Amino acid sequence: MEVNLIVETLKFLVLGMSTVFMFLALMVVVLELQAKIIMKYFPPPKENSLVSNSTQELFQKGNFSVVAAIAASIRSYKKKSK
Repeated sequence: MEVNLIVETLKFLVLGMSTVFMFLALMVVVLELQAKIIMKYFPPPKENSLVSNSTQELFQKGNFSVVAAIAASIRSYKKKSK
């Protein structure tokens, strides 16, 4: 009985690759479902309130130079992106 090693190798190749593909597809589906569940029960805070609270905290602490540096970098980025 002659065993064709190339055919056996191709069988293992297809079996291994399909196993990995199915695992990755299942992982993507599970992670998508997990993200939907987490977003439903733990919605992210509004971003506007986050930015304004951070800026207000910096002003209250007297870090005017930090606020000025952040504002200047944002202004510079907006000018470059136009």
